[in-house]
Amino acid sequence: MQCEVVAVGTELLLGQIVDTNSSWIGEQLALAGIDSFFQTKVGDNLDRMVEALETALSRSDAVIVTGGLGPTQDDITRDAIAKVMGVDLVRSTELVERIRAMFGSRGREMTDNNLRQADLPEGTIPNPVQPGTAPGLICEVDRGGATPKMIYAVPGVPWEMKQQMVGGVLPDLQGRAGITSVIKSRTLRTWGRSESGLAEALDAEIVRLDETGVATIAFLASGWEGIKVRVTAKAATDAEVDGVLDSEQARIMEIIGDVVFGFDDDTMESVVLDELRERGLTLGIAESLTGGLIASRITAVPGCSDVFRGAVIPYDRELKVSVLGTSDIPAVSEQMAIELAEGARRVLGADVGLAVTGVAGPTPHEGHEPGTVWIGLSINGRTDSALIDFPFDRDRVRQFTCISALSFLRNRLLGSKNADM
Repeated sequence: MQCEVVAVGTELLLGQIVDTNSSWIGEQLALAGIDSFFQTKVGDNLDRMVEALETALSRSDAVIVTGGLGPTQDDITRDAIAKVMGVDLVRSTELVERIRAMFGSRGREMTDNNLRQADLPEGTIPNPVQPGTAPGLICEVDRGGATPKMIYAVPGVPWEMKQQMVGGVLPDLQGRAGITSVIKSRTLRTWGRSESGLAEALDAEIVRLDETGVATIAFLASGWEGIKVRVTAKAATDAEVDGVLDSEQARIMEIIGDVVFGFDDDTMESVVLDELRERGLTLGIAESLTGGLIASRITAVPGCSDVFRGAVIPYDRELKVSVLGTSDIPAVSEQMAIELAEGARRVLGADVGLAVTGVAGPTPHEGHEPGTVWIGLSINGRTDSALIDFPFDRDRVRQFTCISALSFLRNRLLGSKNADM
C-alpha cells in the first residue's frame, strides 16, 4: 500500500501558512507501516486540484487530501474529488442536522453557506470522526484494478485533521493494506550534542539495526525542543514491540545517555519542573535577553504553579538595579547574570533563581557580539554561571537560550541530587 499527501490551499504556496499538516501525516503513515513517497501542494484552483489528484492516483494506491473542506467559495476539495470520481455532489441530510446541532451547542446560528459542508461526492461516506463542522471524506475511486483506489479528505485545521486521521483514515488504510502487526516508536529527547555528533556516536548501533532489521533509528532536529532520536520497531503484539523498544532504549542510553533529558512527550521545562518538585524546591526567573520566553514555556506545563513562583523581565538596565537589586555593572557580564539570579530568588521568594542576560542582536552591545549569553543560577544562596556564544540570528539566540538555561539548571540539580539543598 502506497499513499501520498496533497495539501490544498493557495496560502500554502504563498508562504502565508506553513504546511505542518503534510509533515505530520507523513510521520503517521510511516508509523502505521504505510509507504509514502510523494507530497504535493496545490492552490485553490479546480483544474489544478483535479490534475494533482489524478497524478497522485496514477502512482499511489491512496491519497490523503488536507484542506479545502470549509464553507467558503474557495473550499472546493469536494468538487475536485467529485470530478475525479465522475460523480455529482449529493447533500447529506444527516450531515446538515449534525452541523446545525454543532452551531446550536455553541449558541450560534448556522449560516446557509455551511450547508456546502454537507455535500458529498456520490457514493462516498463521511469520516466517522467529526470534531468540527467539516466532515472528512472516505472515497473509493474505481480505476479498473482488482481493488479500488482511495481518496481520504481531511480538514486543514490541524486539530480536526489529526482526530480524523487517527480515528478514521489510518484504521481504514491499515485494514485495506492488511496490516496486522504492531508498529510503535519511542523518542529520546536530547540536548547538548549536534545531530551529526549523535549520528556518529550511534553509527555502529545504526549499522547493527540495519543488518538485523530489529528496529530503526531516525534523527529529528527540532530547534529549541532539542534533537529527537526516534526508535521505531514492528512486532506481532504490543508486548513484543514494547520489549524491542525497551531493549533498544537501554542500548542507546549506554551510548548517549549523558545528553538524553527525557522521552516521548517530555520537554526540557516539564523535566526541570519534575526535578524541582522532587526536591521540594521553588523557582523564580529573571529574563533580560529572552523577555519572558522561559516563563511562557514553563507556564504551558500543567501543574507548574506548585513549583514556579514567577518571573521578572528587567529589560531596561535601570530595572535590573531598582527591582532586583543588582550592582551598577555591565548588563552583559557573568556578575550581572549571578546577581540577577540572586535577585530573582530573593524578590520572588524562591529556592532557586535562574537568570539570562546577553546580546540577542543583530548589533553588538557593550562591546559584545550578538549571540553572547550569560546564564546565572542561585540555589539556596549558592551560585553558578555559564557563558555561551550562539552563531544564530536574533530569534534563534533567544529560543536556544531558553532550553540552554533550563538544561543548565537541570544538570546542576542532577549533579547535586544527593546534596543537602
